[in-house]
Amino acid sequence: MPGPRPGGLPGLAGVEHVGFTVPDLEEATRFFVDVIGCELVYSLGPFRSDGDWMAEHLDVHPRAVMRELRFFRCANGPNFEIFEYEAPDQRTAQPRNSDVGGHHLAFYVTDLDAAVEHLRGHGVRVLGEPTTSSGASAGQRWVYFLTPWGMQLELVSYPDGKAYEENAPVLLWQPQRVVPG
Repeated sequence: MPGPRPGGLPGLAGVEHVGFTVPDLEEATRFFVDVIGCELVYSLGPFRSDGDWMAEHLDVHPRAVMRELRFFRCANGPNFEIFEYEAPDQRTAQPRNSDVGGHHLAFYVTDLDAAVEHLRGHGVRVLGEPTTSSGASAGQRWVYFLTPWGMQLELVSYPDGKAYEENAPVLLWQPQRVVPG
């Protein structure tokens, strides 16, 4: 198991979770549980402060209120948490991948075509048709899709691995290498 690179964070063990803010926690929970198939593990909140705790610790407006946060597990890989905030200076536009701060969350699936049909069957907007990668990522297929609130997500699949793996001294972490247990 690889460890941290010299000069990196002492004790680095891996990515524990990814967090993002959604406009409606109930809608997001239904989507991630009922459409994606994640499990809601627990929730916390609300959090607010009359002082500057929110600004000091989270770099948000001091009067921001985190209504609630929820942690999810989606099979293997990092957990994720979603937040619903109220803040006087809140921006509500979703960043695109080309915007600074743009992002997406990718889900590994064993059958990309079946997963795409599942999404379409739930009325999810799939962006184009699956793309076959080339170069170092040859062996991979992927497609982007949008949540009901416009956040970008991706499906990826490479059941026989990617081309870069043949001579790579370090391999990317891959969900299909995890032994359930």
